[in-house]
Amino acid sequence: MMSKSRIALGVFAALCGLSTAVQGETLKDFLMQSKVDGQLRSYYFSRDYGATGPNTYNQNAFSIGGILNAQTAPFLGGFGVGASFYTANSLGANSSNPAKLDATLMGTRSSINALGQAYIQYEIPKVLLIRAGDQTLNTPWVNTSDSRLLPATYQGVYAEVSPYCDLHFYGMRIFRWKSRTSSDYYRDNLYYQPTTFGDNMYGGSPTLSAAQSANFASNGILAFGASGSAMGFKGQAWYYDYYQFAKQVYADGSYTLKTGAGIDPFVAAQYNREYGNNTLLAGSKINNSPIAATSVNNVAWGAQIGVNYDAMNSIIGNGQLALSYNEIYAHNYAVGGGAIVSPYTVGYATDPLFTTSMIRGLVELGPGTAWKVKWTQNLLNKQILLMLAFAEYHTYYQGKSNDAYLDATYFFQGPLKGLSIRDRVEVSNGLGAYNGYLGNGAGFNKGHSFVYNRVMLTYAF
Repeated sequence: MMSKSRIALGVFAALCGLSTAVQGETLKDFLMQSKVDGQLRSYYFSRDYGATGPNTYNQNAFSIGGILNAQTAPFLGGFGVGASFYTANSLGANSSNPAKLDATLMGTRSSINALGQAYIQYEIPKVLLIRAGDQTLNTPWVNTSDSRLLPATYQGVYAEVSPYCDLHFYGMRIFRWKSRTSSDYYRDNLYYQPTTFGDNMYGGSPTLSAAQSANFASNGILAFGASGSAMGFKGQAWYYDYYQFAKQVYADGSYTLKTGAGIDPFVAAQYNREYGNNTLLAGSKINNSPIAATSVNNVAWGAQIGVNYDAMNSIIGNGQLALSYNEIYAHNYAVGGGAIVSPYTVGYATDPLFTTSMIRGLVELGPGTAWKVKWTQNLLNKQILLMLAFAEYHTYYQGKSNDAYLDATYFFQGPLKGLSIRDRVEVSNGLGAYNGYLGNGAGFNKGHSFVYNRVMLTYAF
């Protein structure tokens, strides 16, 4: 059977046109230092809206596919090339009736095939990384949102400098992106209408009109950030300019007290500030807000307390218990009444707010307040990961709601190591108006329960 290194030779020799002009002494060294890995995934999602929901039908979707990543060893003093192929296929298992289809899993088509990553980079390990092309990103408000079969990826330039120990500085300029259900890169984001520019983009919050979506392509993102850690403290700060949408300043930090007794308490806080005029969202009534403002003005903050612990036995291992709170202030003369503008996480529920649930959070529901309690537990020598959570939201324009969450993952051992099966289920309940304000239940489940179940089978190699 051919090794991963031998497979990589065929991929990268054609890609780079390299022979022995690599960092290693021989082509064999280059081959051995190159990497090929990936995942095979099979997901089944189901949405139960309840008998009184706004949909005539409940929805479901199945998809099978995966990700194949390849990256060369360093050559010419630190250069490298990488590529990732993404694929998803419904195998004809999904309904042809759009009302019965959960299009957030892989869109409305029967298959997705995409070159998810294709980049060239220069790296000095632990000091400098500059990457240009199609790539994944992992920042608080611009990330892979990897809770579907395929992750989101971005087209542009990313740089990271680490001048000292755990101190890092970041910068990026993004021109286009590929959503989780798209097969190519487009100048849009999650506020655009699905199928704008031919993009098969689903799962966002289509706030712009069809005319705005078609006539005003997104100019992408400019961002800078810094992060560091020392003596139990971790923190980061970011500035994002979502061209034509909003400017954002975000920071968070945490401190963990290492007691040496297997019980380590921690505290954390976060802050978000957004502003901007001449936004494409001017006049938009985000999150059911009746306010058709022309400028963005948002202030949000959060706090968290909790404890990490290790029971130090083979049955009950390490875990965490945390209590979180977030608030988004209302602004009567701002877009969405003070809502957070998040072009690359809205509708995906992949933002960094402490109280965000599997289905949604204050980005999708606010302004308002939220609290959340979450328990995470490893069992049987980390063969089982269990998560339980409960969150409640009190919002001005979407009313009161709560989310109860159960997440269980089993990691196979021995010959099946790398295989895992995960079941995530959340029950969301609309609870009515909040302090006499306009909401009478949240979003799509006013006055009843919405149940979302996700069964995810993954093999990492």
